[in-house]
Amino acid sequence: MKRSKFKIYFAVPFVSLAVILLADIIVMRLKDSSASVPVLYGALAIALIILSAGTFLYVRYFRRNLVEYGVGFNLAQKEILSILQVPYAVLDSDTTILWSNYEMQDILDEHGKGAKKLNELFPNITKTVLPTVETDVVFHSTIDGHYYKIILSAIDVPAFDRNLEKVAEQNSSMIAAYMYDETEIENLKVENFNMQMIIGLLYIDNYDEVLEVVDEVKRSLLTALVDRKLNRYMQSMNAVFKKLENDKYLFIFQKKYLADIKKTGRELLADIKKVSTGNTEVGITISMGLGITSHDYAKSYEYARAAIDLALGRGGDQIVIKEGDDITYIGGNSASIEKSTRVTARVKAHAMRELIEAHDDIFIMGHSISDTDAVGSAIGIYRIASSLGKNVHIVLNETNAGIAPIVNAFNASSEYPDDMFIGNIKAQEMARPDALLIVVDVNRPVRTECPELFDLIQTVIVLDHHRVTGDSIKHSVLSYIEPYASSASEMVAEILQYMGDDVRLRPIEAEALYTGIVVDTNNFITKSGVRTFEAAAFLRKNGVDITRVRKAFRSDMNEYVTKARAVSSTEMYMGGFAFAECKPEAVETPTVLGAQIANDLLNIKGIKASFVFTDYNGKVYISARSIDEVNVQIIMEKLGGGGHLNIAGAQLEGVTIKEAEQRLKQLLSDMTANGEL
Repeated sequence: MKRSKFKIYFAVPFVSLAVILLADIIVMRLKDSSASVPVLYGALAIALIILSAGTFLYVRYFRRNLVEYGVGFNLAQKEILSILQVPYAVLDSDTTILWSNYEMQDILDEHGKGAKKLNELFPNITKTVLPTVETDVVFHSTIDGHYYKIILSAIDVPAFDRNLEKVAEQNSSMIAAYMYDETEIENLKVENFNMQMIIGLLYIDNYDEVLEVVDEVKRSLLTALVDRKLNRYMQSMNAVFKKLENDKYLFIFQKKYLADIKKTGRELLADIKKVSTGNTEVGITISMGLGITSHDYAKSYEYARAAIDLALGRGGDQIVIKEGDDITYIGGNSASIEKSTRVTARVKAHAMRELIEAHDDIFIMGHSISDTDAVGSAIGIYRIASSLGKNVHIVLNETNAGIAPIVNAFNASSEYPDDMFIGNIKAQEMARPDALLIVVDVNRPVRTECPELFDLIQTVIVLDHHRVTGDSIKHSVLSYIEPYASSASEMVAEILQYMGDDVRLRPIEAEALYTGIVVDTNNFITKSGVRTFEAAAFLRKNGVDITRVRKAFRSDMNEYVTKARAVSSTEMYMGGFAFAECKPEAVETPTVLGAQIANDLLNIKGIKASFVFTDYNGKVYISARSIDEVNVQIIMEKLGGGGHLNIAGAQLEGVTIKEAEQRLKQLLSDMTANGEL
């Protein structure tokens, strides 16, 4: 219907009203004329009849044209939706497609294969997630490599009776579906993600040590072989590879190659170890640290530095990937190589002495449930600080049977103050920000005797022989962590030799350090290197009585019987893993006994690794041991623990021993399937 007709239809009522008013005026003016009254009334009646008939015809014609206009407008609107470039459809409450435009139909024909319902194309669109009138629903789905964003809007459709009266109780809901093809955007996101740059650092762990055992004429050949393998690997992922020093490299590559490093990193580590300068493999190992951020390259380099430090602190021969707080470890199956040089020990000793001299109050603590190594190394540090005239305290909460002979000997001696050993409550009361905190035999705050001290004391020194983890102590002013060392007591014994003539060990202190080495090395069987025996020799010179040490740490009958029962009930898993349970009946130190049982199981042929479970104080303690075939440290790390390649442990809360065993069995199966063991 044309717009001009609308004007006529709207003008007719006003014209009719004007005619009636004009007739009324004429009648009023001529009412006194008797001759004209009949004529006027007759004319008025005829006009009213004509006007009524015209109005009736006008209403019918207007309604018909109005309906025609509405139908035409609806058809035009439908045509507009049909040719709309955005896929659009109308659904019922069962996601059945009632109507769809051309774009939507093309998608249905291409991907739907005659689908009558939208959830046949997108299964995640179910009745339970359909929109309401108040809230739209948005979905993101993928079909045949295409990414779509689907918006569903509920439409409340009222029902009318034949008199166009709205019937509210018969309202029904329909759903409008809009789809947007986001394939190009998603592909650009993936491309942008893959093109992000990752900064990495690569160090040769034992460069100097290897060169010492290689003939001088073959040293250049050895370096060339290593460089060639590394360059070939870096070229495979189009990396920028730059040599910073003889044993240090910087490389930059695109993020899309990160998955390749995770997949082939172990092969690279193994390939480098096979480098040969003749008939002999020299055993070179490398470590890599990768730092990942979105676009902050300075932060990425900072993460790479932290990652390479973490790799070296864990003994090298591994790849560490740091992305924010998330840390991934690859490799680390080789034993740490003992360094013959003592330069690091001498440098750390001098730095430690300077820090001790700069503070009046010194607090020393090891890990919770202390063992002989933690107490022995703490006593060694105590001798250094007390010799320098400082006020020193060792934080120790409980004296278990394992350390009782040492602690009781010092408590009984009149040469040592009563507050040499203090609990964590008293330590917190005495702590001051300007004091010095020295942590030994542990590098994780949550495992220390008193984690609260880190908030009370600003200056911290860490001395440990365990491999570092992602939650290690941060912001220490001096960190001396050597995974190749047999024990913290060995490290302290070395430091003592560079402290000067004014620091001299007493026999009782030397015996405490010696005991720490003996227990951690299982009588010099495990992780005992040249420097271990040199440290033991130094302690022997300072008055260690081996007979007294041996007698002080003999097992009682209950412990021996418990060991025998645990060994006799050992279960073998996957042919080489021994599972045993330590039942602490009438045993004062069940966790220490569990470690001893794990050591004893390794004396049985065919056992690659031993795992002993001990239920103690609401936790299940796992002691893990191996000789050389299995890296128990990476196994325990996956359970929240840590340690060394062949000596490690973990603590599980809220589980039974059977549940802990099942978790470990599943982990061993998964790691074996993934090639990690």
